[in-house]
Amino acid sequence: MSEKILLVLDADPPPRLGRLTGRTRILHTDAPSLAEHLPRADVLLVWDFTSRAVREAWPGEGPRPRWVHTASAGVDHLMCPELAASDTVVTNARGVFDQPIAEYVAALVLAWAKDLPRTATLQRAHEWRHRETQRVAGTRAVVVGSGPIGQAIAGTLKALGISAALVGRTERPGIHGPEDLDRLLTRADWVVAAAPLTRTTYGMFDAHRFGIMQPSARFINVGRGPLVVEDALVEALSRQWIAGAALDVFEREPLPPDDPLWDVPGLVVSPHMSGDTVGWRDELGTQFVELYELWEAGKPLPNVVDKKRGYVPGH
Repeated sequence: MSEKILLVLDADPPPRLGRLTGRTRILHTDAPSLAEHLPRADVLLVWDFTSRAVREAWPGEGPRPRWVHTASAGVDHLMCPELAASDTVVTNARGVFDQPIAEYVAALVLAWAKDLPRTATLQRAHEWRHRETQRVAGTRAVVVGSGPIGQAIAGTLKALGISAALVGRTERPGIHGPEDLDRLLTRADWVVAAAPLTRTTYGMFDAHRFGIMQPSARFINVGRGPLVVEDALVEALSRQWIAGAALDVFEREPLPPDDPLWDVPGLVVSPHMSGDTVGWRDELGTQFVELYELWEAGKPLPNVVDKKRGYVPGH
């Protein structure tokens, strides 16, 4: 059997591939050299999941890897028409980020409800100011995105006593369809975007959607940046159409230091870190090694992305 070549689109720190080291021929590349190395590879590991190099390099000449794995939940950064139309299997890192992101969302909800940011501000000012805070049990949440991340968010919020409605691509038992979204938004205290980026979800949170939310509602995006029309969100916050928002993902990443989003009142900005807990890179590496061994043995792979839809179906 000929030696398989695994090509890694690197990021710092590089992946730890454990028992594959010394057993499989591993080549490392950066974005500018990716097109040169693609024809030689049997498998491509997109470790640099912020890079769009795959979209740019894939349409070139020569053979292409039979399998592409991205160390991320989203696949929009690598999908191009040529890859979508090919026989190449694409998998993602589904399962690694679900509970960490759910905990991050719950932390934001509790911090807002219990007024923790103002407590920290008052402490720095040595100011004793008694306040009343909000009870989260009995409030309502809408989670847009019914995959494993959305389900983990809904389950964690329910554990806090929050009624959480899941909205997915199609209506099915326990999941609302898109036609229910506007109605649910008008009653929600917490709105969480956790959907993949597709043609139908691009810009779905716009002036209309922010306009129909309650003035007391708070919005969180842990999905993909382009789900949100950022100018519309800024207007909604400035006009107090909603009470607050938190963005962990953005149209442009990293967010430039002079971007006005940093200073929008009522907006929490975090640097795409909601799923990144201590040891997350090792989990991603371990997951890929397990998938590689399945692939090497000719067994079916989990986490196979529907390249036309842009996500792993079945949820």
